[in-house]
Amino acid sequence: MEETGFKRGAVVLDTSLFVNPDVRRSFGPNPTAALESFLFMAAQVPVFEFYMPPSIWSELNNFIEPGKVPGELFVYLHQKSPKKYELTTPAYLLYELVEEMRDRVNRGLRLAERAARNPEGRPADEVIQDLRRKYREALREGIIDSKEDVDLILLAMEIDALLVSADQGVIKWADKLGVKWLVPEKFKEYMTGLIKKVKYLSAVPQTEEDTREMDGQQEA
Repeated sequence: MEETGFKRGAVVLDTSLFVNPDVRRSFGPNPTAALESFLFMAAQVPVFEFYMPPSIWSELNNFIEPGKVPGELFVYLHQKSPKKYELTTPAYLLYELVEEMRDRVNRGLRLAERAARNPEGRPADEVIQDLRRKYREALREGIIDSKEDVDLILLAMEIDALLVSADQGVIKWADKLGVKWLVPEKFKEYMTGLIKKVKYLSAVPQTEEDTREMDGQQEA
């Protein structure tokens, strides 16, 4: 019986759902097990489609062993690139991105200047390690800084999908574009809820024809 009464939907997945130890543990102890567990759940929600840009899939393949995941499960995870030459985005976002990057570069310069002066007289290795950490925080955290990030946002925008990512920069800029998003920590609960709803709607008559069919089965 077709799951009527259930609006079809799409979900775009980021690598972090399966790679980040803090967010994948609800699905499995390692990236391969987490992916397999997710695919088993996705197979139970045929009214939803799950997508991953090829650039993200390529990134994920550096962490998983595809041969250990049953091949038939991959039918539930579609690879699709966004239509880069057809999509448009508001021009104001370009201004925001330029302003934010300028601010971040200035912060990075101040950090480098302080490290060069080394007022505390710390060992060079300690100064460099501290500078790397703070520089990464200043320039990369909370910003989109790769084509993979852009692929995720554009694909979710194109197909009006829910975006699942632990990357705060991706979430921040997806939100600016009105893209629906969900933190990975809640995704297992989200999938469980979908499965329960699909099973419930499959068991409940949705049309007169369904009602007659179920009555006939009961009489038999």
